[in-house]
Amino acid sequence: MSVLTTEQPDAVPAGEEPPDTGERHRLTAVTGLAALSLDAMASVAYGPEAIVLVLAAAGAHGLGFTMPVTLAIAALLAVLVASYRQVIAAFPDGGGSYAVAKTHLGARTSLVAAASLVLDYVLNVAVAVTAGVAALTSAFPSLYADRLWLCLAVLVLITGVNLRGIVESAKAFIVPTVVFVGSIFVLIAVGLFRSHPVSTATAAGHASVLADNASSVGTLLLLKAFASGCAALTGVEAIANAVPSFRVPRVRRAQRAEVALGAVLGLMLIGLSVLIGRFHLQPVEGVTVLAQLADASFGHNWAFYVIQFATMLLLALSANTSFGGLPVLLKLLARDNYAPHVFALKADRQVHRHGVLALAVVSAALLVFSGGDTNTLVPMFAIGVFVGFTIAQVGMVRHWWLQQGPGWRGKALLNGFGAVLTGVATVVVTASKFTEGAWLIVIALPLLVVAFEAVHRAYGRIGERLGLGRIPQAPHRDRSLVVVPVSTLSRLTSEALTAAASLGDEVRAVTVCYPDPEDRAHLHALERAWADWDPGVELVRLSCARRTLGRPIAAYVRDVAATEPGTRVTVLIPEAEPERLWQRLLQNQRGAVVAHAVRRETDAVICRLRFRL
Repeated sequence: MSVLTTEQPDAVPAGEEPPDTGERHRLTAVTGLAALSLDAMASVAYGPEAIVLVLAAAGAHGLGFTMPVTLAIAALLAVLVASYRQVIAAFPDGGGSYAVAKTHLGARTSLVAAASLVLDYVLNVAVAVTAGVAALTSAFPSLYADRLWLCLAVLVLITGVNLRGIVESAKAFIVPTVVFVGSIFVLIAVGLFRSHPVSTATAAGHASVLADNASSVGTLLLLKAFASGCAALTGVEAIANAVPSFRVPRVRRAQRAEVALGAVLGLMLIGLSVLIGRFHLQPVEGVTVLAQLADASFGHNWAFYVIQFATMLLLALSANTSFGGLPVLLKLLARDNYAPHVFALKADRQVHRHGVLALAVVSAALLVFSGGDTNTLVPMFAIGVFVGFTIAQVGMVRHWWLQQGPGWRGKALLNGFGAVLTGVATVVVTASKFTEGAWLIVIALPLLVVAFEAVHRAYGRIGERLGLGRIPQAPHRDRSLVVVPVSTLSRLTSEALTAAASLGDEVRAVTVCYPDPEDRAHLHALERAWADWDPGVELVRLSCARRTLGRPIAAYVRDVAATEPGTRVTVLIPEAEPERLWQRLLQNQRGAVVAHAVRRETDAVICRLRFRL
């Protein structure tokens, strides 16, 4: 055994700092929990409310089932956390359901997962913004009538921030997350010591949504409440999507963050459910369940407003995570030729601007569609999320089946059980909310997959025609002819002919003439001026019976290509560029008309010469 070694990578000379590997810029379990759990944490603002609103159809008796439904959701949460711990270990490069499906379920299924993620990101923005504004209007009821405009204003603000490339660090997320989570736990702790609500001022004067003709609590109603409340589980997959963002050991830190997320979220859901039953809370229009619980536990004082503002802030931040996630997903899809390549471009501030704008436009449309109402959007939100959950866990069952390592049967059973639960939730919420807006997701999901495949086929055809991946033929020199459209003599004409003479072997000026007397007089004046000027360039007259500009020039270019083979034709279009931006409105756009006709009808090269005034 040798005792000599030629290199010691871990040894650092005395007095010198170790090299910076970039690990200090990555996430720990704590900062990862703060940065990647915002969606899940914020969902407690609308998850319990979704349960209560469904059970309210059965009257006060139905509200008594809030706790059993919440416990079932908490059990599903535990299954999902355990499942995604396995996803983290099996796919340490991140990607979540998209990576699992791409590896084990094929390209088509991976596109379904990608489509569900796209819908998840878009709906997360809409739900988070509406829920945040709902927290604000619960504190200030006079703003309720303007909630749609408030939602759009918040969306514009978040979009503007992301377009400027302002990216919050994980440490910046810790403060609002801790304030929100701490406030919720304090609310629960204080509420448990209350025998009755301290205040009901928030709900006073608002119409109850409790059904007067209470129906019996059947299995279907409980399943519907369970499926609606599952919206509280959104964001559980976020940590598995970003494993490479953690410090080494990445898998272990990400798994710790996942478990911590499940524990905190589960405790908050169960605690809020206990208070709903303890205070016999009834849902009312215009006031969130969380606002009523804060009012009942603290009273209508500063603590109540802290809860509302903390909720609003966290929801706004959770919407911001979609602006970081969806553009990156679109970039990955664009890299694989499933989305337009423009989504892979970055602006000067390292922002995927087109992805940000696309997300903002679609989210604004959803806000207008819902009228700024959270409860209209939550059922649609749950469908996209649980499609992704189900695909990920089915893929993991196949992963364990193929791997068959130690304990693989138990792991596969866990993932299979989770897939059944999330699949049932997807079917129930789709069926129960189909006429209330869920049909949009049922239509949008396959349409997105079809769109991805259409883009992929189009890029395939383009690549084939361009000969991508093959060595092209050697370049050669053709005779070059530059055609310059002119209508009068000016400095612009001189600059255009000078540029054309520099570009080609031969230059021809062309002018279009019409049969009108006024036009013929203008043509004769131009020809006399041209002869007097004598620039050494032929002026070709193109007669046209119809008053059109681009087509005669395009027809002339086609004739040249037919009668003079081996000639490369370039059409140089001179255009004046005004000094002021608004002065562009004064231009006649003749250059654009010519360029459009030549581009559409010929293979000529188009060169637009800008002459700055």
